[in-house]
Amino acid sequence: MLENTLPQLEQLIEKIIDKNTKLKAQVSELELQKAGLVDENETFQLEALESEEKQKLANMALTRLLEKLQSVEEVS
Repeated sequence: MLENTLPQLEQLIEKIIDKNTKLKAQVSELELQKAGLVDENETFQLEALESEEKQKLANMALTRLLEKLQSVEEVS
C-alpha cells in the first residue's frame, strides 16, 4: 500500500507545484494589466475634467453673447 501511495503523493505534489507556478505567473500578468488600466483610467479622468472645463468656458462665452444680444435687442 505504501508503495502505491508514495508515488501518487509525489504526483499530486508535482501537480500542485506546477499549478502554483502557473497561478503565480498569471497573477503577475494580471498585476501588469491592472497597472496599465489604472494609468488609462487616470488619463480618461483627466481628459474628462479638461473637457468639462472647456464646456464650462464655452457655456460662459455663449451666455455672455446671449446677454449682449438681449441687451442690443432691448435698446432697439
